[in-house]
Amino acid sequence: MGSTVPSPENPMENARMLMGRKDRIQEELDAQLSVLKSQSCTMSTPLVDAQGFPRADIDVYAVRQARVRIIELRNDLVDVTDKIKLALEVLHSEPQPESVPNQIQTQTPSSSVESDQDDAQLKPFARVDGVMPGSPSADAGLRREDLLLRFGHLKASSFSGTSLQPLAEFVSQQENRQLTVKVRRGGEDIALNFTPRQGWGGRGMLGCHIVPYTS
Repeated sequence: MGSTVPSPENPMENARMLMGRKDRIQEELDAQLSVLKSQSCTMSTPLVDAQGFPRADIDVYAVRQARVRIIELRNDLVDVTDKIKLALEVLHSEPQPESVPNQIQTQTPSSSVESDQDDAQLKPFARVDGVMPGSPSADAGLRREDLLLRFGHLKASSFSGTSLQPLAEFVSQQENRQLTVKVRRGGEDIALNFTPRQGWGGRGMLGCHIVPYTS
């Protein structure tokens, strides 16, 4: 018997499959970008010298091949991201179990005045686009459309542009460690206890789809 093919009747598996595909595309894209970096090139660096001859100081063939593949992978990434969004919409249209109340903690009076003032200045840096049932994100009480204000020590000033790479690098070092994650939900700031972990049945240690937030 072959493996089960993800289908609309199995939206969770479909979303997991798409997230796995996105991870693989991103890994190959990073590898191809590394090829350009090794040649001190970008997507627009000239490959010929002032006389119109191929430059002798770089591997022109490797750069050209990498550029072609990068364009293909970027298109694939846009496509799979759109499919993930649709898959998560289907998934979240199904009835979901209620979150466990004690998994969500709002700011308590014991927080220092200084901490409250600092948190009041926090700005969102990412938005939760979907949460996989049974994942660490679901266990923590994270919900779709939550805005991330703080993830461990990371906050908006920890990021440059729209890249969430610092978050991925941070999470990779926090397996089975409880973190405080602060989100903004419907105008209310909420603190969650979050423990990234493997082995929950899907890829990665979060189990959610996060996109950069721009106001």
